[in-house]
Amino acid sequence: MKPALLLLAVLAAARLRAAPLERDLGEGLAFVRVHALPADLPDGPAAGHPTVLDLRYVHGGPAEASGLLAWLKRHASPRTPVFLLANGDTSPALLAPLNSPEAVNGLVILGPAAPGFDPDLALAVPSELERRAYDALENGATIDSLTVARSDKVRNDEAMLAKARLADSADEDDSPKPEDKPKPAPPPPVLDPVLQRAVQLDRSLLALKRL
Repeated sequence: MKPALLLLAVLAAARLRAAPLERDLGEGLAFVRVHALPADLPDGPAAGHPTVLDLRYVHGGPAEASGLLAWLKRHASPRTPVFLLANGDTSPALLAPLNSPEAVNGLVILGPAAPGFDPDLALAVPSELERRAYDALENGATIDSLTVARSDKVRNDEAMLAKARLADSADEDDSPKPEDKPKPAPPPPVLDPVLQRAVQLDRSLLALKRL
């Protein structure tokens, strides 16, 4: 490959990696996952709606921190809060300007507490579980699958009851059947407790008419 074409390919790949991941969380709540600052922060004036800003695993220094702080001051307010997701792998320099509660009005920081990281709302989440949930969204998992716990309770609908009645009335047969073999348990669902709590907090504030 020619040097010029190779350079273009590298730049294109870098832009692809740095692209923000945006989703609609419903009820007027937006989700933005940042990979690089300040490039991934949405442009424009104040968003006018609550936002979940995911800064987990994001690195940066004073310049990036300054851009983040300016963006937050334009977008966050008591009626349009920003729920900022972070963890011990988020650069401390990015969060340092936000340590004071007066730094940004309408900002709530959520995440697992770690040395040097004391969020407003601390959650007990193992680091490997958080990373797995984070990567799941990158790899195409839906927001619902990561934030809504599925019930394992068996539903006794009419079809299942009819099947049970037929089984009771059938002749006894001691020969092994394929359906008698134990089925492997499905893997546990991947949940993102930090993102889940941010959505729950937004819904609670809506119910209280605080938004």
